[in-house]
Amino acid sequence: QVQLVESGGGLVQAGASLRLSCAASGRTFSGYPMGWFRQAPGKEREFVAAINSSGGKTYYADSVKGRFTISRDNPKNTMYLQMNSLKPEDTAVYYCAADNSRTIILRTTTRDYDYWGQGTRVTVSS
Repeated sequence: QVQLVESGGGLVQAGASLRLSCAASGRTFSGYPMGWFRQAPGKEREFVAAINSSGGKTYYADSVKGRFTISRDNPKNTMYLQMNSLKPEDTAVYYCAADNSRTIILRTTTRDYDYWGQGTRVTVSS
């Protein structure tokens, strides 16, 4: 199995930046497409961004495109989410996830991901 641990969340003001990290252990990290999801209170977990195994292909939700950047450092077994120009509506618990399907399509649905971290909380104040 794959173990994923997120870190880097915090409380910031609107317009600020945060960089989230997802540290992986277990099975070969470099072989999995990865994604970031977030879940606000009372809402379903929603897709944020995805990245293929090599890091050369990314996909973003419309709500974060142009503000967030997903990346990965396979030798360090770590994935990142750089979040700029944060808005109050970005407030949520952010989760990293791994997809073991080996599809060439970057998946955007929670049920399509197989391994999940415990989440890191991001709060953006007005």
